[in-house]
Amino acid sequence: MRILYHHRTQAEDGQAVHIRALQRAFEQEGHEVHEVSLVARRPDAPAPAPETVPADGAGRDGREPEKGAGSRWGWVTRMPRFARELAEYAYGGLARSRIVGAGARFDPDFLYERYAFGNVAGVLAARRLGVPLVLEVNSPMVLELGRTRGLSFPDMAARVERFVFQNADLVCVVTGVLRDMLVDMGVDPARLLVTPNGVHPELYAEPGSAVARRSARASLGLPEEPGDELVLGFVGYYRDWHRLDLVVDALADPALARARLVLVGTGPAHEGLAARAAERGVAERVLFAGPRPHDAIPGLLPAFDVALVPAINPYASPLKLHEYMAAGLAVVGPDQPNIREVLTDGENALLVPAGDGEALRGALVRLAGDAALRARLGAAALDTVRARDLTWRGNARRVVGAVESLLARRREGAA
Repeated sequence: MRILYHHRTQAEDGQAVHIRALQRAFEQEGHEVHEVSLVARRPDAPAPAPETVPADGAGRDGREPEKGAGSRWGWVTRMPRFARELAEYAYGGLARSRIVGAGARFDPDFLYERYAFGNVAGVLAARRLGVPLVLEVNSPMVLELGRTRGLSFPDMAARVERFVFQNADLVCVVTGVLRDMLVDMGVDPARLLVTPNGVHPELYAEPGSAVARRSARASLGLPEEPGDELVLGFVGYYRDWHRLDLVVDALADPALARARLVLVGTGPAHEGLAARAAERGVAERVLFAGPRPHDAIPGLLPAFDVALVPAINPYASPLKLHEYMAAGLAVVGPDQPNIREVLTDGENALLVPAGDGEALRGALVRLAGDAALRARLGAAALDTVRARDLTWRGNARRVVGAVESLLARRREGAA
């Protein structure tokens, strides 16, 4: 199939990883992809500094990180809120023309668009081109922005979002929780497809590889011979709501005296976590490994013994979670519906009530004392990725299959 792919993402973060990974997956499946975006980086712009992407996409606040210095549109993020909103709505008209022009030259079978706040371009362009619109929705942006940066025109925002959701031919959502939210907004359940975040499994070393572990530890500056040290690892851009403070507190437990917390990434919670580690007397066992390019992450994960998702918003599909699972790691995560769509407590992870520091500490102590349990959970997590095809290529196949069915129904209706 020929796929016209539109997005409005500027930042080099989890959103960019998702875009590139899915485009690559479509191509690996034998399809042709043509990208169109008005916010692509300028050819003369310096490349962004290497950084670890937020492994859960835009993050709980739903905002695209304001890193637009290398984009023609970076100035929009610095406008007053009301003007920024109007500019975001105006983008739809400009992008529609660009998409239609690209579509006339490329002759796509369908238009794939990553949903962005206030953007009607995909709906309008798909109608003009006479092709289906597949809309990828990672979060309900009106809800998130209303809670964080605030909205100057909330009623209009809600109407526009509902219009876009209800007029896409196929809406891909990252979790069943998000699917149910869109059903409540009036989207036909028959037009909803759950496509969680995924991985390219070929990038990950076989679990238990001593060579991969030594290389990962060296890359993180850890001693080559760990002894009985237990590495608790987190990857991503960390904010206070990620509740890594609970992990720092747990390190003070005597049963975790040989445990070390390794944070690969950076974020606004850094200073608070460093201060808390000092207060708890565990600062020497908290390693702030700093930001790393996302393509380095598969090579770093073998250094971990336990992978952490202490908290996540209630409808997200954490990219980091699927990466941990592909690496065959024992995962500790929050016991909530969106996580239970992938993980089952005691089978392929340990799940604890969100925000419950004592339960989290108990899970970590349990894993620290049971290497066989860690190995069993990690192996089961990897088996889950394989059995359920939680991969980018799996998502590409699911999307194309749904579009083929849609096009077949259209042909039958026209006959």
